[in-house]
Amino acid sequence: MTYDMYREIIIDHYKDPHNFGIIKDADKSANKKNPLCGDEMQITVKLDKKKKISDIKFTGAGCSVSRAGGSILTDIVKGKRISELKKYTDRQFIQDMGVPITPARKKCALLSLETLRKALNITKPSVK
Repeated sequence: MTYDMYREIIIDHYKDPHNFGIIKDADKSANKKNPLCGDEMQITVKLDKKKKISDIKFTGAGCSVSRAGGSILTDIVKGKRISELKKYTDRQFIQDMGVPITPARKKCALLSLETLRKALNITKPSVK
């Protein structure tokens, strides 16, 4: 992937994020802040009777990578069960983002996943 393609994906999600907003009658929600750079995120989640994510939205302020991460994550997890997300690793999410993330931007990219885990009260899976 070229640098221009990477920039295009990140900028597209930054300028026009998917699932941006707040679910007023959410079943779960959480806020998280990255103290290193000041990025902030809120995620609200609506669950169906089978504990699947039927709707998810995010808001926040931060860099293009954290906002793109929120947009991409909400697309990925919609329709997934909480039990599936308990096994979803940081590495899988970075791969699913489809763009190379430098070590310096990894915390920015993972802010959305960490916020979702907090909202659903799930722990980060151990990597084997």
